[in-house]
Amino acid sequence: MSYDIQANSAPVALSSSQYGGGGSARVLIVSSDLAKAHAFVDYLGLHGFHAAAASTLQGGLRVLAAREQDLVILDLHLGQSDELETLRAIRSKSDVPMIVITGDRSDEVECVLCLELGADDCVTKLIGQRELVARVRVVLRRRLADRPARGEDKDHRRIHFGGWVLDRRLRTLTDPAGSRVELAKGDYAILVAFLNAPQRPLSREHLLQATRMHEDILDRSIDVKVLRLRRKLEQGPGAPQLIRTERGVGYVFTLPVEHLG
Repeated sequence: MSYDIQANSAPVALSSSQYGGGGSARVLIVSSDLAKAHAFVDYLGLHGFHAAAASTLQGGLRVLAAREQDLVILDLHLGQSDELETLRAIRSKSDVPMIVITGDRSDEVECVLCLELGADDCVTKLIGQRELVARVRVVLRRRLADRPARGEDKDHRRIHFGGWVLDRRLRTLTDPAGSRVELAKGDYAILVAFLNAPQRPLSREHLLQATRMHEDILDRSIDVKVLRLRRKLEQGPGAPQLIRTERGVGYVFTLPVEHLG
């Protein structure tokens, strides 16, 4: 196992205009192009971030295991046999926000796959340093806004419903038999929206807003995503019991929900 980890100098406190809160945000760049990665490290350091670079997936995972990061910038082209497995590997270990850097040209299919697998943003290798810093700030502010109030975080860490358990800290779903069920980013977002308002009819517009799926122009795209979630939760998605369609309204999650610490 080989890895190369470099970091800029001591952390610099972020202003509220940069991140939305105090402290120094830690950013990890995972890229085999260390020259470019180190250039980003230096530039991020100048703008108040505590940045580090790892040259391999294993090195990046080691950094994540040793110390919590606020954001990961992931260069998919790391020489892996399956580049998307790199994204899956990090997402399976951590719920850290991720910006993925793809090839030199925009590849819509690749970006969509990355977003579905849990990336928060997707850019090309041609991105400039200034734009990268702007995107880092946007993703961090969005994550900060999505966090529940400090007093609520512990109470909503685990959610029980009908024998299922959703762990929001680990971003994992366990079925009544104790087996883990894989959730893509869209599946997870819609499930959380339902669990936040159980046994209440939710419109497609509400689900679009709650899941931040603004890239979906048509409301009917929510139907496809709900169908995919049903296939993972329901024994017979043709006759759904957990997520029921409310004609003319949208959908309702039928089970009572229990929030545990």
